Amino acid sequence: MDKKMDRTFSFDGIKKETKRVRWPKKQDTATRTGEVVTFTAFFALYFVLCEFIVSYVLKLIGIGA
Repeated sequence: MDKKMDRTFSFDGIKKETKRVRWPKKQDTATRTGEVVTFTAFFALYFVLCEFIVSYVLKLIGIGA
C-alpha cells in the first residue's frame, strides 16, 4: 500500500482534517434551518393549493370525480 495513502486515511489524518474544517456557528445553523423549514412549508402549501385548484377546475368541466 502507498505510504501517502496510509497518512491520508489514518485516524491522525482524519483528526487533523476535522480541526481544519470551518464549522458553522449555532446561530448560522439555526438561521439556515429556519430558512429551510419556511421554504419547505411554503412550497408544500403552494403545491396543495395547486392541486385543489386543478381538481376544482376538472370537476367544473366534468372530468374529475
